[in-house]
Amino acid sequence: MSVIGIVGGTGLYDLDGLTEQRWVRVDSPFGAPSDELLFGRLGDQPIVFLPRHGRGHRIPPHEINFLANIDALKRAGATSLISVSAVGSLRADLVPGTFVVVDQLVDRTLRRPKTFFGTGLVAHVSMGHPTCRRLGAHLASAGTALGLAMVNGGTYVVMEGPQFSSVAESELHRALKCDVVGMTNMPEAKLAREAELCYATVAMVTDFDCWHPDHDHVRVTDVIAVLKANSANARRLLQHVIPVIGGDGGPCRDGCDRALEHAILTASEARDHALCARLDAVAGRVLAR
Repeated sequence: MSVIGIVGGTGLYDLDGLTEQRWVRVDSPFGAPSDELLFGRLGDQPIVFLPRHGRGHRIPPHEINFLANIDALKRAGATSLISVSAVGSLRADLVPGTFVVVDQLVDRTLRRPKTFFGTGLVAHVSMGHPTCRRLGAHLASAGTALGLAMVNGGTYVVMEGPQFSSVAESELHRALKCDVVGMTNMPEAKLAREAELCYATVAMVTDFDCWHPDHDHVRVTDVIAVLKANSANARRLLQHVIPVIGGDGGPCRDGCDRALEHAILTASEARDHALCARLDAVAGRVLAR
């Protein structure tokens, strides 16, 4: 049975019914992941969870080792990856507490390694549709069935951080027709595609970005209350959707699991063997040919 990966906030792994829990260190040739990985089962479905910022929220977004995180999840057997992220809203109708199943991403990060590949092993994967529509449909359907404030489809602009936007940046993002803003889903989505993982994002709106005229009047206690409610609803969503995703086997209809099929351009005799060895988990399926 395939393993479903989850990456997100620390509180998300406290799922009712999660059995056989064990924290395991998974080594990666790309350095240390954000934390140990939590393995467990929800019913018969094996899952693996990685707290993106580490337990206790130790790591800021611009210092997350995304390469190691995705590599470790792949080594742990994950074939599908659900990303859960807190975001600010860029639209008046996306109020705090709304969950957006993201289908497009804009990368405005500046200094993060964004690919597993390089000199000696060149690859270009398609990012036209950066999330897996199969996973997204399951998430949207599950959220609607639970009565959550669920929006299917939206564009997430990823900024470098760790500072929040200026008003000018917030208005720029709105002019680009982005819907939510956050700091964590790039290069995570790009690396998941290179690792041939089905990847989907649930963006949880915590507040309005600073474009909103009433943003300065929001109290910290209100934001904390939204965060707690979002976390509780995210756990409900995961409990509901994981068995559904686990039961939807077979090849990905979007081809996420075959993203490297024709992506590697470097001739076999010109490849960097050390780099190929580091990519044994990420690209082993195609490099073994």
